Amino acid sequence: MQPIGYIESDFPDKFGIPRQPGLASAAHAELILASPYDEPLAVRGLEAFSHLWLTFVFHHSPERWTPLVRPPRLGGNTKVGVFASRSTHRPNRLGLSLVELLEVDTRQGVRLVLGGCDLVSGTPVLDIKPYLPWVEARPEARAGYAPEAPPQLAVRFAPAAEATLNERDDGDSLRALITQVLAQDPRPAYRQGVEERIYGVRLRDVDVRFQVENPALAGRPRMHVTQIVSEN
Repeated sequence: MQPIGYIESDFPDKFGIPRQPGLASAAHAELILASPYDEPLAVRGLEAFSHLWLTFVFHHSPERWTPLVRPPRLGGNTKVGVFASRSTHRPNRLGLSLVELLEVDTRQGVRLVLGGCDLVSGTPVLDIKPYLPWVEARPEARAGYAPEAPPQLAVRFAPAAEATLNERDDGDSLRALITQVLAQDPRPAYRQGVEERIYGVRLRDVDVRFQVENPALAGRPRMHVTQIVSEN
């Protein structure tokens, strides 16, 4: 199989990417179709659909697999079968993502503007299919060990981080993106609670430094953005 296009997104690295699509609505991405698939005729009628299924390759994952994996939703320590998970360590490294279609741009080739995308920049996409809610939305379905969305953590910004955001033209959307990404706690699943370590997650053209703290009047940890460093 040949990729039909490649993703350009707000996520230059794997670390920090939401573990499911749609959890970070502020995340911007575009799917640029490659030749010979960048033919406007190939996407005629696509603008009538609000959401798309993307079949893609986990190209940053090693070409190996194991029969048992540790899902983050189970704390990163409990093992389940690889086919009972959405782990990237799969026999064929194929992924499936449901994304919002915001725009179909055919002025130069074909460029699809996407919302809620959970794919790293450079991801090869193998296929696109329109989402049909009347057949594919099944609210009565059982969701096993992931019955609902994970809890969200509070996020606060240090004055220095706020100042950096205020100086940027995309400050508001970047603030929303940082908040949505960190609220899901991008740390490895086995790390729970408060720790002194300062992490860094790359989003767009910045390195976001953050630390996990415990507010005095709440039992749940809180994300503290200490610094936003431009990579330019």
